[in-house]
Amino acid sequence: MESVASAFGRAVAAHREAVSHAEAARARLRVGAGQNGPSVQASEDARRFAAGMQRMAEGLTPGWLGCRLEAAAAALPSGVDAAVGRPLAVRLGEASPVADGVFGVVVPFVGAGHLAVDSDARDPSVARWLRGLLLRVLAALPDGALRVAAVDGATLGAVFGPFRAMVEAEAWRRPAIDLPGLQQVLAEAEERIERVQDGEADPSVLLVCVAALPQGAARAEWSRLAAIAHAGPAAGVFLLLAGYPPPQHPGLEAAPRLERTTHLTAAGGGLFRVSDPPGPYRFSDDGAGLAVPMRLDGGPSDDLIETVCRRLAKAARVQASTDFTALMPVEIWQESSVGGLRTVVGREGRAECVLALDDATPHWLVGGRTGSGKTVFLLDMLYGLASRYSPDELGLYLLDFKEGVSFAEFTPTAVDPSWIPHARTVGIESDREYGLAVLRTLSREMTRRASELKRAGVTKLADLRAGRPDVAMPRLVAVIDEFHVLFEGNDPVARQAVALLEELARKGRSYGIHLVLASQTISGVEALFAKTESIFGQFPLRVALAGGGGILDQLNDGADNLPIGAAVINAAAGIPGANRVIRFPNADAASVTAQRHLLWNARPPGDAPPAVFAGYAEQHPDADPTFARLSPNVRRRRALVGRAVDVGLPTAGFTLDATPGSHLAVLGTSPVGADVLYAAAVSLARQHAPGTARFLIAPLVAAADEAADAAVEAITAAGHHCETITSTQYRTHLVDLAQQSEPGGGQATYLVVFGADAASNLLAASDPITYRSGHEDLRAVLANGPGHGVHLLGWWRTLSRFNDDVGPTGGGEVACLVALNLPSSDIGSLLGDYASEWQSRPNRALLIDRNDNRRTLIVPYVRPGTLDQIDDLT
Repeated sequence: MESVASAFGRAVAAHREAVSHAEAARARLRVGAGQNGPSVQASEDARRFAAGMQRMAEGLTPGWLGCRLEAAAAALPSGVDAAVGRPLAVRLGEASPVADGVFGVVVPFVGAGHLAVDSDARDPSVARWLRGLLLRVLAALPDGALRVAAVDGATLGAVFGPFRAMVEAEAWRRPAIDLPGLQQVLAEAEERIERVQDGEADPSVLLVCVAALPQGAARAEWSRLAAIAHAGPAAGVFLLLAGYPPPQHPGLEAAPRLERTTHLTAAGGGLFRVSDPPGPYRFSDDGAGLAVPMRLDGGPSDDLIETVCRRLAKAARVQASTDFTALMPVEIWQESSVGGLRTVVGREGRAECVLALDDATPHWLVGGRTGSGKTVFLLDMLYGLASRYSPDELGLYLLDFKEGVSFAEFTPTAVDPSWIPHARTVGIESDREYGLAVLRTLSREMTRRASELKRAGVTKLADLRAGRPDVAMPRLVAVIDEFHVLFEGNDPVARQAVALLEELARKGRSYGIHLVLASQTISGVEALFAKTESIFGQFPLRVALAGGGGILDQLNDGADNLPIGAAVINAAAGIPGANRVIRFPNADAASVTAQRHLLWNARPPGDAPPAVFAGYAEQHPDADPTFARLSPNVRRRRALVGRAVDVGLPTAGFTLDATPGSHLAVLGTSPVGADVLYAAAVSLARQHAPGTARFLIAPLVAAADEAADAAVEAITAAGHHCETITSTQYRTHLVDLAQQSEPGGGQATYLVVFGADAASNLLAASDPITYRSGHEDLRAVLANGPGHGVHLLGWWRTLSRFNDDVGPTGGGEVACLVALNLPSSDIGSLLGDYASEWQSRPNRALLIDRNDNRRTLIVPYVRPGTLDQIDDLT
């Protein structure tokens, strides 16, 4: 293939020869004209000039660049007549210096300069010519090398109708038809120029093709066109303009003449004068341009355009497509995260789109409606990062607040025991409280890292790691899908989450902590009203999918009408003019599974699976490692009741020792109360040596029978004395325990009452001999029992019965409370805090420890099948 230098040289020589012929012909024609008409010699010179020009035109425009645009042209091969990065000469029309002398007019275009004709596409001949010229360039350049940004302000895009296959294949954007559309096209060209000037390579050509300037285009748009004409060629951006310069109106400033542009000016009779082309390609020495006017080539038929475009569109679909495997590196874990994180997320035309989490774009905001591919994009991004950076370089915190299992890909399951080694914690259908816990964890880690940096005398993670390569401090990426759920309402959870998010967004970049927030929208979130700028101003990179234009600037409509699998990438906080449109793949399950197993098999020795919080999951006592490891070898015994909604799902419970109030009350009508009591009693039994504890089990309601029987069986198996008692025996034992003044020979006593509210009427009655009521004995046990090794564990189904039993002041003698499905008003009265915003919900409980002044959201322990029974009842 001919080199660029050779092509330039040949073109220069050809045009200089043409100029020489033209000047000689001009001179002879002028002499002949003075002698009553052109002389025979002048006419012969003109014919020889035309024949020479025709030969050179044919040599400079092989194939599609100069062929007759007839049906037979469809058989010509495409993509072989020109190359990106080299000047392309193209045929414009025919000139005839004498009646029987015709030659094709050829000028340099893409790769060298621009073209502009002062008549627009409302002239049918101009419209046909424009389509023909566009077809020539499209078919001559390699497949996929040309991107066209079309504007038609006169015929609503009809000029480009025959090219619809390229639009349908998403190789071209739909033609702009109004002033905002023109401005968007200009912004795309300007952004391309800026990227190339910043050192980013782009192998394609962008052709801005204007069939007619839309109404309202004025000095501002003309100036932008002039700037693009000046800087565009070096960045692969070229102009094909019809209707430029626009007609000059009296008293108004004329549109600027464009640099590096061949101008065609209407000369009447369907003819156009051709100016000197840019650079060394000149028709004249005096700037007069081509010596004779030119008639525009007639355009191709719609059928020819459509035939070629269907063929090219098919190739464009293949070239623009990508798959999950193509996003992954050839070898895993070869990159360093010292300077930031980078990964391929899709393709921009034929080029890979690489995005970064670094000092320039520390945090990302991802928007898209349901079904837009938001989760797919996040998975592509996360697998790309996890495949490029080892767990020593990257840690992941993943939260999903919607009803889905998108991040289950990163965790071990019953079907597939593998996991992604980088994942620290994964929340699926997360509670807001769990999201808050993750933000707290990241904040604590940021504080720790700040101390490390201070000790090292540096201010950025990159500086610390550059000076201390022995320090293991991977970059951390927190991805929160449907993050707006975390900030819904204006309650304490939302307020704390906003404060933590703002801190992480402002400071995180210095400590290698990055946020990726995804949602359908960022509008209407009350807790963020006053913080929108301070938080989202720290998110310069915006990824807008279909329906996700709300994360862009209000004036940026680049995400409108995006197809599924496409996204607008904007690294300038969403402002117009910084958009890039990419395609990203929808990974097939087999490819994702293969990549996960590749990473899992390469995990470091001793790598533990991530802490997983599945919001819908039940928590069974025997499935809790802490519960399973219980033994008598403990300093203080704890009644375990569930798992805290916190990172790592720590086991939740209460310490039961001699401290006043060391009793447990489970409150609420839910049958889960019986299971919580079962778990508390069995956990305590496991912490006593066999035979050193006595359990009195009182199953007073039918709903608790199965749980009570299971507790008796487990406690007996642990080697303890366990007695099942009736409500009458419960009353008798209260008398005995109330009178106990010393520990029972080193033996602890646990009174476990399932459905304690069922005995309230019995306890209210007074003994006919002592005149003491059961309530008095119960309150004596509550007040004095812990010092004597006696503890009450009870489930009350209603708060009123609990208050009746323990008394208005005795309630403080029960320090350990588990609230199930109590309304918020009951919680307020129980705690004396009517500002409490607790809302009961299935499979959740509020743990209240009055001794520690602690309130914790927990997932209460349940025995398998309990929640299914509740669902059946409801």
